[in-house]
Amino acid sequence: MRYMVVVEKGSSSYGAFVPDLPGCIAVGETEAEALALIEEAIQFHLEDMRGG
Repeated sequence: MRYMVVVEKGSSSYGAFVPDLPGCIAVGETEAEALALIEEAIQFHLEDMRGG
């Protein structure tokens, strides 16, 4: 399954969130780090939604 990820640049970091998964967010020092972390966050979020 694919989800749209929004990445925003802050003054000292990057934030990423998934509009279709409320509360699914990640923050990293670089855009690449934020994207890697949001992939993990999506997996954890979906596992939690499944009850596992």
